[in-house]
Amino acid sequence: MQSLALGLFNGVSYGMLLFLMAAGLTLVFSMLGILNFAHPAFYMLGAYFAYTFAQLLGLGYWSGLVAAPLCCALLGGIVERWLVRRVIRFGLLGPLVLTFGLEIVLVEAVTLLWGKQPVAYAVPRSLDFPLFSLYGIDYSAYRAFTLAMTLVVLGGLYLLLRRTRIGTTVRASLSHPEIVNALGHNLPRMRTTVFALGAALAGLAGALSGNLIGTDPGMANQLGTILMIVIVVGGLGSLAGAFVSSLLIGVLQTLAVSTQISWANLLAPLESVMHGIASSDALTQPLSRFAPLVPFAIVIVVLAIRPRGLMGQRH
Repeated sequence: MQSLALGLFNGVSYGMLLFLMAAGLTLVFSMLGILNFAHPAFYMLGAYFAYTFAQLLGLGYWSGLVAAPLCCALLGGIVERWLVRRVIRFGLLGPLVLTFGLEIVLVEAVTLLWGKQPVAYAVPRSLDFPLFSLYGIDYSAYRAFTLAMTLVVLGGLYLLLRRTRIGTTVRASLSHPEIVNALGHNLPRMRTTVFALGAALAGLAGALSGNLIGTDPGMANQLGTILMIVIVVGGLGSLAGAFVSSLLIGVLQTLAVSTQISWANLLAPLESVMHGIASSDALTQPLSRFAPLVPFAIVIVVLAIRPRGLMGQRH
């Protein structure tokens, strides 16, 4: 029970951070029609910007938490205005190649500026304590803070898109861009704003999680694959699908990491039928060793049953 409670708490926290990233990528895909392969690099930059403002410049964690998404939003706006916009007119292949190359450039730039080794981006002292205990396990105040922050930001994003005039215009531009443009709205500027917002959400996710999972140049590639799985499982362009997919993958992968159950334990009831296979050396390994394969198993199962994803629209 203790490991289950801790796994659920950490899994929900991890899943919400995944959704914070997936929301920005989904918005960009919905409006521009491209998968931004540089999105994980903005997540990485968010962690490094937060570290720089907090530790290197000595301005404290909170300044880094505010500055990181702002810096990523500024960089994202520049990328869309001066790079993506110039190549998207020639088809969708150009932006895909551009963003793929941009991620490589940003990772190499981070390696040159901050080095290959992880940097000392630490949890703030004001939140470095157990918030409460349950079943004898202490729950980190900082993890609870990251969960609360993601809920607040994503709640604000929902209100922005559903309850404001700006949000109505953005949602209309996702499905009927020609009509929105004909009504006098500046569609190119709106696309730049959405791209910058997506980069800001990725940067905020990096600032919140970089001190938990480690801040190093490999974090972009480490989470980039899982992020793509999240939006494919949820359904391309679906925010609700990305939310469900993020929580599903976050909780299942975290529970798989924390479990000590082996394949032999699961196959024990079939021992008489399988004639000793459950006691073989290969099956005595704990399931936690196979935790990195959980997202890949989920995407295979979902696409086999529902090729457009959990909440993807039929075209």
